[in-house]
Amino acid sequence: IHIIAITTAIEMSVAAHRLHIKSDICIFAAAVADYRPSHPAEEKIKKSGDQLELILVKNPDIAYELGKLKKHSQLHIGFALETSEGEDFAKEKLVRKNFDLIVLNSLQDQGAGFGGDTNKTSFYYPNNKSRKFGLKSKQEVAQDIIEAILELLESKNKKL
Repeated sequence: IHIIAITTAIEMSVAAHRLHIKSDICIFAAAVADYRPSHPAEEKIKKSGDQLELILVKNPDIAYELGKLKKHSQLHIGFALETSEGEDFAKEKLVRKNFDLIVLNSLQDQGAGFGGDTNKTSFYYPNNKSRKFGLKSKQEVAQDIIEAILELLESKNKKL
């Protein structure tokens, strides 16, 4: 495991672009904030007045940018967590970001999502194939993802 310490979304984008070139499998599991302050403060902002106005600018969408650069031999795996219309948003994200697989995590089901050891997922593929899983441990979910990646690799290798 090689860890690259970054602080900002821009630094993450630079590191991801550098690593993407030599990667066969890219798992986009760490999402950064969608927006950042336009002018980060150099020092503590002292309290003055009843309001503080912040101007935010959009961070780079690293998975989208790298999806445009993806080579045929590479696999891109992404994740989605939606509060409504999860399947529709996940499928749209699958296409827009050029993923080979997107894993939709549930927030709607008891025992799934954050704050626990279990999750309920659905996998979506570009060929309209999908797989829905029941509630299971997050270790089992990780195993499902690895097995799906191995199947994708096998399928890709047959085509090459």
